[in-house]
Amino acid sequence: MKLNNFVAGETEARISRIQEEFTKGFALLKKYPQSVSFFGSSLFKEDNEYYQKAQRLAGRFAKLGYTVITGAGAGIMEAANRGAFEAGGSSVGLNIKLLEKQLPNKYLTDSLDFHYFFSRKTVLSFAAEAYLFFPGGFGTLDEFFEILELLHTKKISPVPLIMVGSEYWNELNNFIREEVFKKHQAIEKQDMTIYQIVDDEEAIIKLVTEH
Repeated sequence: MKLNNFVAGETEARISRIQEEFTKGFALLKKYPQSVSFFGSSLFKEDNEYYQKAQRLAGRFAKLGYTVITGAGAGIMEAANRGAFEAGGSSVGLNIKLLEKQLPNKYLTDSLDFHYFFSRKTVLSFAAEAYLFFPGGFGTLDEFFEILELLHTKKISPVPLIMVGSEYWNELNNFIREEVFKKHQAIEKQDMTIYQIVDDEEAIIKLVTEH
């Protein structure tokens, strides 16, 4: 009986914490109605071409009045927050608490910490008017397919889903087209129009601002 009470109490505490994370997360997003979310590797340093590109694009979006939202960490996240911060714009981070501690980067004007990956990912998935994906690892790919499926099933409003870096994303795109679509017919042709691979910075700005 005592064990059951302990389990029930622990479950209630978790549910309360999850509810609190969602409540705080969506309250934060409400403050920034026009935003662009950046995703990509946390391992890239400032001499990396994609770091520099993310920094430039974020700065340009900030000057156009967009809030830049990231996962608050290093690499591409830091680059985007840095670009927005140095341009005098709103730079928001949604940080995840890990056993190997992920410290928020120093270029945030507003932030929120999450304990649960799924609540953080949900908030990130509903965070923006456009999603920019730079080369990255497992986390980036997980977030990309999460948002791709939300757009595919119309669980979120149609917005630009842009993959930045053709040399990185072309192989995945070929796999989707040749294996998933042509060979196995697991998706329909129009499903491949949900995302776009774009390298040109002017084209990216235009895709977002004209949406």
